[in-house]
Amino acid sequence: MSELPFYLAAFAVVLGVLIVVHEYGHYAVARLCGVKVLRFSIGFGRVLWQKRLGRDGTEWAISVFPLGGYVKMLDEREGEVAPEEAHRAFNRQSVGRRSLIVAAGPAANFLLAIVLYWGIFMYGSNELLPILGAPQAGSPAAMAAIANGEQVRSVDGQAVATWNDLRWVLLQKAVNQESAALEVINERGEIAVRRLFLAAAGEQGWEGDALERLGISFFRPQVPAIIGRLVEGGAAARSGLRAGDRVLALDGRPIALWHELVLHIRDAAGKPVQVEFERGGQRLSIEVMPETVSERGRKVGKIGVAVAETEEIRREVRTFVRYGFFAAGHKALVETWDKSVFSLVMLGKMLTGDVSWKNLSGPVTIADYAGQSARLGLDYYVKFMALVSISLGVLNLLPIPVLDGGHLMYHMIEVVRRRPLSERAMGIAQQIGISLLFALMAFAFFNDLNRLFSG
Repeated sequence: MSELPFYLAAFAVVLGVLIVVHEYGHYAVARLCGVKVLRFSIGFGRVLWQKRLGRDGTEWAISVFPLGGYVKMLDEREGEVAPEEAHRAFNRQSVGRRSLIVAAGPAANFLLAIVLYWGIFMYGSNELLPILGAPQAGSPAAMAAIANGEQVRSVDGQAVATWNDLRWVLLQKAVNQESAALEVINERGEIAVRRLFLAAAGEQGWEGDALERLGISFFRPQVPAIIGRLVEGGAAARSGLRAGDRVLALDGRPIALWHELVLHIRDAAGKPVQVEFERGGQRLSIEVMPETVSERGRKVGKIGVAVAETEEIRREVRTFVRYGFFAAGHKALVETWDKSVFSLVMLGKMLTGDVSWKNLSGPVTIADYAGQSARLGLDYYVKFMALVSISLGVLNLLPIPVLDGGHLMYHMIEVVRRRPLSERAMGIAQQIGISLLFALMAFAFFNDLNRLFSG
C-alpha cells in the first residue's frame, strides 16, 4: 500500500472510532435519562447514508464532512413537540440530567482511553530501556555529568522502567519545577544521582523536542566506524566497500564513531557521498550513492552496511513490558489522568504565552502521526488512539460555547441564577463560540501546512 492511502486509512480509523464513541456516550446516557434521540450523525452537512432504527425511529446517518458528529434530541427550543412526548424533550429534563447527557461524550472518550491503555498494558510491548546517550557539550545533561550508557532507575524517587516512562516523567516535571534528581547506574554497577536543571525544556515555548534541549538522548554505542557486513547488491557493495573497512571521513568530514556515519548517510538521501576509508593500512576513497527509503514518513539515505559486532553493540537495550489485570488497570487510570491534566496545563500555558501556539495541531498532523504509529506496530497505534481520545475529551470540556464544556457552563449559570439563560444570550454566546472554534481550527490547519512545507 502506498504511503498516502495508508496514512489516510490509519487516520480515518482513529477519527471514526473516536467520533462514534464520543457521540454514543451522549446517545446512551440520553436514552438512559428517557430523552428521545432523533438523529445520530457521523459528520456534518449533506447526508450520504441514513437509516431509521429502534422503537423511536432514530435516524442513523453518515454525512459528507467527517470531522465530527452530533446527536440531535427532541427539544422544544428547536421545533414543535407533541404534548404526549414533551416529557421526553431534552429541555424538560433537570439540570443534573442535562449535564450528565452533555458530559457523557467527553467521559466516553476518557473511558475509551482507559480501556485501550488497559488492553495494551496487559498485551505487553517491547520498550526501550531508559539508557542515556552522551549529552551535547554545554547542555543541562552535560552539566549534570550524565555519561553515555548510564541507565536511569528513578526520577525524584519515582521509578522509571522504560524510555517512554523517562520522557513522560521529565516532561511533566519540566512544566512544574526547576530541576529533577536522576538516579542512574552504569555498566559497572555504580549508582549515582545526577541533578538535571529543566528550564531549557521550555525555552522555545515548548516547540520541538524539549528533551533534546535538555541534552537527553538515547544511548548510542561508542563503537568505531568499521563495516561488519554489507547487504548484497546494496549501494556500498556496488561501490566496492568491503567488510572490515574502517571509515575515516564522509564528504571531507572526519568520522570516528558508527553513529556519526549513520547520521551522515541518513541525511544524504539521493546525494553522492565521498567515503574515505582505511583498508590494509592504505587510505582509499570512493563515491557511494545512498538509496532513498521512506522511514516514519521521512526520506532517509541507506547504503546497506552493518556495524562490526562488539560487546557494546550487543548490550541489551530493550525489555518486554507486560502488566497483570489489576496492575494494568491502575496504570491505565493513572496514564489517562496524567495526560488529561498535562493537556490542560499546556493549554493554560498557551493562553498565558508560556507555550507557543505553534504546538497546536490539526487534522494533517494527526493523520501523519496516525500513519507513523500504525507503521510502528499495533501497540504504538493503540496508544496513539488513546492519546487523541484524551485530547478530544479535554478539548470538548473547555468552556467554549458550541462545545460540551460550553453547555455545561450554561447549566452552571442556570444553577446559580435559578433560571436558564435567555435565548438571545445563548445565541450571542453560540456565535462567539463558533468564531473561537473556527479561529482555533484555522490556526491549527495553518500550523499543519507550515510543518508540511517547512519539514
